[in-house]
Amino acid sequence: MLHAASASALRERVVSGELRAVDIARSALDQIVGADARIGSFLHVDGEGALAQAAAVDRARAAGETLGPLAGVPIALKDNLCVRGVPATCASKILEGWIAPYDATVVERLRAAGAVIVGKTNMDEFAMGSSNETSAYKLVHNPWDLSRAPGGSSGGSAASVAAGMAPLSLGSDTGGSVRQPAAFCGLVALKPTYGRVSRFGLIAFASSLDQIGPFARDVRDCAIVSEVISGRDPRDATSVDLPVGSYVSELGRDVRGLRVGVVRSTLAEGCEPGVVSAIDASIDTLRRLGCEIVDVALPTAEHAVSAYYIVAPAECSSNLARFDGMRYGPRVESPDLLETYGKTRALFGREVRRRIMLGTYVLSAGYYDAFYAKAQKARTLISRDYAAAFERCDVVLTPTAPSVAFGLGAKTKNPLEMYLADIFTLPPSLAGLPAISVPCGLSDGLPVGLQLTAKAFDEGTLFRVASAFEHATDHHAHRAPGFATASVGGAA
Repeated sequence: MLHAASASALRERVVSGELRAVDIARSALDQIVGADARIGSFLHVDGEGALAQAAAVDRARAAGETLGPLAGVPIALKDNLCVRGVPATCASKILEGWIAPYDATVVERLRAAGAVIVGKTNMDEFAMGSSNETSAYKLVHNPWDLSRAPGGSSGGSAASVAAGMAPLSLGSDTGGSVRQPAAFCGLVALKPTYGRVSRFGLIAFASSLDQIGPFARDVRDCAIVSEVISGRDPRDATSVDLPVGSYVSELGRDVRGLRVGVVRSTLAEGCEPGVVSAIDASIDTLRRLGCEIVDVALPTAEHAVSAYYIVAPAECSSNLARFDGMRYGPRVESPDLLETYGKTRALFGREVRRRIMLGTYVLSAGYYDAFYAKAQKARTLISRDYAAAFERCDVVLTPTAPSVAFGLGAKTKNPLEMYLADIFTLPPSLAGLPAISVPCGLSDGLPVGLQLTAKAFDEGTLFRVASAFEHATDHHAHRAPGFATASVGGAA
């Protein structure tokens, strides 16, 4: 049962010669064939490419070369990341048939680390959604309950790991799109500090918010892949030239004396009772581990949803202007140029068109100051709230989402209700801060996520606290029914 193994365990077995990378790749591809018809995680499976990459790892080992930290480990990538020679559709008809001519920086770093890319995963169209129901191609189903959403917009990436089709995957997080699916699917996921991971080769949604982050079944695997993809990239002017450090070395460190800030108001409003119970139990666990629990306030965080849904659509309106049928994807030919533009852009789905129109409106003359400028001011105030909170604590604790995974179709008729699913993940995104989601229990048999947020570029502390919490509980051992792994830690 190789699909049961952790990334670190698989890599160790490849290095020792106990397993061939090709056999691991074949096992992952077989699991995709067996499981994905029910889940809908993948838009493209690159079986030939995966086996070729795995064979290269085996040749390197046979030649006595030093193998990378992800040698032979299968990984799935969200379909807004460019992989040379592989389709990149952003789950949109407007990019149907487009083949990426180059690798994203994170893909280059994964290849250098020996990872084996098995395919491209389904997503909300252009990463716009909180349930993975806006894909132009098919729905993604939550492996824990096929009638429920896996979260969005990186639902395909999350579901692929939860269903054992790959031990790792990458998604993108603009307002919570790796953390919320991780919570809904019982996984660990990190949104790095803005600027920590290069966005070169990530098809943009909202450029001041987008970050690439990993999904894993445990904190160690998440730390390993986060180290691999992090660091300065001269091709991305927003990436920051700061040392990454060793996230893995933070695992297992004592957390006694660390201060955990709890935003009590977030627990009192809008959360399901099962989520509140799981978060209360998590606070007790951290207290028993020696953490100091302190109350903190984020008074302007209540405006995060309003601010985000002005800033993000405004940037989306600008970024998606390039998709007009002239350079990428299909073109709907018409008698004149403007009609060609219009009919081609009608290939965008409803949610994408809604956000383009909203973004164009708030940037228009007469409305810029009334909406966009005020939203940016609110964003600044949220950042100041976090700065004040971090004077009293080392990490801020909240739920990742106010509920467990909701039913497919339950929120599609009310966009505002869908947007509120990101109420806890939006404040760290607007402030550009790193945040991690870890499993913290079950409610009615479905996973609950705990979100920890730290100061900018302090991912190490997040991994330190998350690792201590994981070792003190067994929440990470819970697996989706029908996709349960053989053991914790990855023995096959």
